Amino acid sequence: MTGKTISEKILSAKSGQDARAGDLVVCAVDCALGTDGSVPMALDYFEQMGGERLHDAGRIVFALDHYVPPSSPKTAGLHQRMRAFAALHGVALHETGEGIGHQLIVETGRAVPGSLVVGADSHAVTYGALNSFATGIGSSDLAAVMITGQIWLRVPHSIRVTLTGRLHSGVYPKDIALALAERLGADGAAYQALEFAGPGLRHLELEDRLVLSNLVVEMGAKNGICPADARTEAYLAGRTRQNFTAVDADQDAVYSREVVLDLDELTPRVALPHQVDRVVALHDAVGTPVQMVHLGTCTGGRLRDFHQARDVLKAGGGVAPGVLLVVTPASRAVHEAMAADGTLADFIALGATIVPPGCGACCGTCGVIPGDGVNVISTANRNFLGRMGNATASIFLASPASCAAAAVRGAIADPREILP
Repeated sequence: MTGKTISEKILSAKSGQDARAGDLVVCAVDCALGTDGSVPMALDYFEQMGGERLHDAGRIVFALDHYVPPSSPKTAGLHQRMRAFAALHGVALHETGEGIGHQLIVETGRAVPGSLVVGADSHAVTYGALNSFATGIGSSDLAAVMITGQIWLRVPHSIRVTLTGRLHSGVYPKDIALALAERLGADGAAYQALEFAGPGLRHLELEDRLVLSNLVVEMGAKNGICPADARTEAYLAGRTRQNFTAVDADQDAVYSREVVLDLDELTPRVALPHQVDRVVALHDAVGTPVQMVHLGTCTGGRLRDFHQARDVLKAGGGVAPGVLLVVTPASRAVHEAMAADGTLADFIALGATIVPPGCGACCGTCGVIPGDGVNVISTANRNFLGRMGNATASIFLASPASCAAAAVRGAIADPREILP
């Protein structure tokens, strides 16, 4: 019998059986996240399924993040319903302004190596950066997890993504993720795991790896997962009391294919409207006018991202006339760190519109909505037509530094031409 991938090993442990790619398994869930975009429907299902109590309230987390602040009496009502349910059943609830649920799962140490963490939101795949099997589920699945503590999954085949080399100055993890989307396409990893490996991965900080795992769902992947190492342990130190053991793939594990990306050769990338996999080299889009720049989301709203953007903005002399710069920290902790080290003051001085921690403009449910016909460049993960709340706007996706370069020039620009 051949060896196992990381995903096969974790799902074997959580199901108590010899799980192989293609098998259907019923697994014990370590943690499940619901947001204000998914919990209200999950509560409807919970009632329809005859739910009266939770299997283990300590494994369920709610986050009010998609409507921050509430955009209507209806959304305020959804928040009230979630608060009432959480209080009745003892569910941990992150209030409006605490941040994006995905960021909070990571910050609070709920995703650890070897764990199975699900979220009723497609970008729950983010936690795979911590060597966790993490995947998005539907509201009905969340209701079932709340009642039973379990979920059924088909064990995915795995694509090995081997990173070699090292990123040059002006090239960032978002460029890696976009290059991978360019290579695989929007469905090139459909219901497969992307297992990251190789010497290039060792050079990436944990926050960099979060960007990679976050974007895998845009290639159709079931999950994206990284091996654990000293960076993983350092990030979790002080964040979790859970015991954990790193899970590595066996040397003779079987993969459906291998994709190799040489980071030494990588240049800045940009995804053109209205598809995440419509990726080109940034220089092919240079000069395209931009009227709005969005820095934030569960992809690009961490302190490291804001530092990268700020450095370009300051080096370039500020924001070009006519450009709206929107800044949305991924969490209150990020916001506080930005305030403590002067980054927030820098953005305010640059004239940025600061939005409370949360999803912000990413999905068009709150935050700053772009105007008609506006070109937006964003650090987010999706650029579908109408994604930010206005179907006449066009959304480009790029790294924080490339977004900042566009803010400086008023058009798509290469950050390497601005940075000293």
